[in-house]
Amino acid sequence: MLKELKYFFFISIIFFFLFFTGRYYFSDTNKKISHRSLNEISKKIDNFSKDLQILKSDTDNIIKYVETIKNENKKKKKYYFLELLTNND
Repeated sequence: MLKELKYFFFISIIFFFLFFTGRYYFSDTNKKISHRSLNEISKKIDNFSKDLQILKSDTDNIIKYVETIKNENKKKKKYYFLELLTNND
């Protein structure tokens, strides 16, 4: 009997916690407060972005391209592992 009361007490506490949390989360006052805070944050971002300086880009023509044609003309010797073992040179 005591065990069933303990389980009922635990389940009722969990149910009330979830009920009141959901009730507060979906309430109109919470929606208003969160909407106001989001608006204040966006206003702060707009005010801060007005004071930012735009820097001149100094990254033009810094990439140097390597000619790959010269590398392709060179013949590379291909090594095969088994041939290396059999050759005693």
